[in-house]
Amino acid sequence: MSRGVFAHWPNRITALRFLGALALFAVFGVWCDRPLDEVAAIKPVLALAFWLFIATAASDFLDGYLARRGNLITAFGRIADPFVDKVLILGSMIYLAVLPWSRDFFPAWIVVVILAREFLVTGIRGYVESLGGQFPADWFGKVKMFTQCFAVATVLGLAAFELTPEARGIWTAAAEVFVMATVLTSVGSGLSYVIKARSVFAETAR
Repeated sequence: MSRGVFAHWPNRITALRFLGALALFAVFGVWCDRPLDEVAAIKPVLALAFWLFIATAASDFLDGYLARRGNLITAFGRIADPFVDKVLILGSMIYLAVLPWSRDFFPAWIVVVILAREFLVTGIRGYVESLGGQFPADWFGKVKMFTQCFAVATVLGLAAFELTPEARGIWTAAAEVFVMATVLTSVGSGLSYVIKARSVFAETAR
């Protein structure tokens, strides 16, 4: 039997998810930086980016399920899994904030707010755990992750696929709702973590 960090499938899937994120960014950077009037010419590439994002994001649920079912929770998984999630989601949003065909959906201030939340929560978690406490993700954080995935996928899908005017109108509205929902859930989950950590801050201030 193989040994080491990649002896079990959950960690292997996490590593593959990281490679999938890098491949997605390569597609964005090399082929997708086209002006709006050239989007039609790169729709096959955008479709590739859409399905690559879907597969990479969905694999997060697979490795989590396998880890829980087989009781294969490891130190590597606890660190690498959220790290890869952040690389995939935040990296995708940064690209969508600057690419000509998507930046109207993801203005820079939205990405800044989401990044600020991630830095804040990472700092709080690191401090609490340095004191020997536990600071696991809560349900609000999971809702935030779902919302972010839907927002990125919807914006990608709008660019990647031919839609009727009626369908495009519906999905454009849905994309705007999902993007704003990422802001609300990011701020809300960040506040929930601050509230949870208040007791620790109060103890250390004494």
